[in-house]
Amino acid sequence: MSRPPVRFGLVGFGAWGQLHAQSIAANPEAQLVAIVAPSVASREAAAKAHPDACVYSDHRQMLAGTKLDLVDIVTPSHTHLEIATDALNAGCHLLLEKPMAIRVEDCRALIALAVRRGRQLAVGHELRLSAQWGEIKRIIERGTIGEPHYVLVELSRKPYRPGAAGWRYDQQRVGSWVLEEPIHFFDLARWYLEPAGDPVELFAYGKSRAAQRPDLFDNFSAMFRYQNGAYAVVSQTLAAFEHHQTVKVAGSKGAVWAGWSGALDRTLQPSFFLRVFDGEKLEEVQFEKQSGEVFELREEIARCVRMARGEAAPAASGHDGLWSAGLCLLAEESIRQKRPLPVGEMLGG
Repeated sequence: MSRPPVRFGLVGFGAWGQLHAQSIAANPEAQLVAIVAPSVASREAAAKAHPDACVYSDHRQMLAGTKLDLVDIVTPSHTHLEIATDALNAGCHLLLEKPMAIRVEDCRALIALAVRRGRQLAVGHELRLSAQWGEIKRIIERGTIGEPHYVLVELSRKPYRPGAAGWRYDQQRVGSWVLEEPIHFFDLARWYLEPAGDPVELFAYGKSRAAQRPDLFDNFSAMFRYQNGAYAVVSQTLAAFEHHQTVKVAGSKGAVWAGWSGALDRTLQPSFFLRVFDGEKLEEVQFEKQSGEVFELREEIARCVRMARGEAAPAASGHDGLWSAGLCLLAEESIRQKRPLPVGEMLGG
């Protein structure tokens, strides 16, 4: 007997929101019931692309007028707290794009509300579901490289898309540029070093090319360490070209080296590799699936379907979202203070 599809409401229909909509619509176990789009043009585009979905101008109208199982929030960062709060209070599960909020206290509030409402909260760290980046985690868990001691996650790309009405270039709305792309890398590094516990100290550097915008770090690096001596480096430049990501993990026995390159972050035919050294032999991993955020988004929607049915936990929980956002905000504070900072002061870890 077939089960009814999981009913999705999507809030946000920008460039990334449109890809969310496509991924939901393409999943046979999901139904895109409603879309919230703020502008007339985006509502017209949503109605044309997804004629079976109800289109609203405000998320409160959607929650009042539609029965939903899960709300998928793909809106500018500063709006996440309000929309997520309303969706949880309406009894919906959540897929909340990163950062889950732009303040640590707001992340904590959302986690607590999800618990009180008995709803699942997934944060959009879709790289965990990657055939490539997820395989690194499985290699670590199998003990192939021994105990992980060092992680490097590095990105070289051209500047961010400005976002609707330029929100990514407005600190009041973006919160911090560190909360944009580096947040994924903090999450990956912390995930890979999970056996070491929680980070204890972080030191960061940042530099902006634009003298009038010193708060927007297009060159950024952070290092955070653990009590057992393991540490991670997260580094990014937006002063480059195309989109090139590297991950290296060194363990007590061996090491991993992976890379991904495309003309854009949403390239459908990227080049990518993963090489594993177990201490004796070097192996090139062969993949049956593509690697890239477009493909990982499809996996994320499938995971959320299972989550809403009570069959799976979130790939990245509210707790994970709190940590990734908190480390980013601590990194910005470290840049301001020009010194290493204990992680416990912000995250209680």
